[in-house]
Amino acid sequence: MAVAELYTQELDYSVNPESLPPLRNPDILVGENDLTALSYLHEPAVLHNLRIRFAESKLIYTYSGIILVAMNPYKQLPIYGDAIIHAYSGQNMGDMDPHIFAVAEEAYKQMARNNRNQSIIVSGESGAGKTVSACYAMRYFATVSKSGSNAHVEDKVLASNPITEAVGNAKTTRNDNSSRFGKYTEISFDEQNQIIGANMSTYLLEKSRVVFQVSRRIFRWTFLKSWQPSYIWATCRSPRWATRGPQLVRMTVT
Repeated sequence: MAVAELYTQELDYSVNPESLPPLRNPDILVGENDLTALSYLHEPAVLHNLRIRFAESKLIYTYSGIILVAMNPYKQLPIYGDAIIHAYSGQNMGDMDPHIFAVAEEAYKQMARNNRNQSIIVSGESGAGKTVSACYAMRYFATVSKSGSNAHVEDKVLASNPITEAVGNAKTTRNDNSSRFGKYTEISFDEQNQIIGANMSTYLLEKSRVVFQVSRRIFRWTFLKSWQPSYIWATCRSPRWATRGPQLVRMTVT
């Protein structure tokens, strides 16, 4: 028995299962590492395949053509060490298991081979792991392109992340270290394909957190570290901050 909704009325009707088109993928394709390989590509099939890979095989990455789908395990996994980086270095994207390093290697290889700029877009909902994934991609570039003379450049690129996170990150109900801004990073390479510099631009900073706080959410980490109680009290008593103090010190965390 199935229920179909027509405008504002519900109609009950019987359906013969044998008359339905085949929508279930064969068992041989269950857990496939590329969603485009599924015989029937629809939302239930995609979710089922991702669930099987994540819950049963403990795999968080799945390809969807040239797109990499990542599921946040909310824990550290031993799949980002130097040995894994070197295993993906020089390999074709389709020849290796799905991984953020495979995407980074493909971009690096296309840049070196064709001498053309490459872009990696990391998107997802809050708490999906976008910032961490971007950091892993940057770590890959820093490792495969490292040389003794320019090693400090890669270190500076990776060291810049905690600075921007301290200013632009905050705790939310779904993510203890959520980025409340967008970030665009350009990494420059020389003719030997070694990192020579980087430029970072930020946008869409969530400014409302500076003057207003929602329950169970907090300000930027910089406010928690620099605005000690004694300093806050002294600042609030200052005439210069008389009109802005009450908004800036609403820091109750529940």
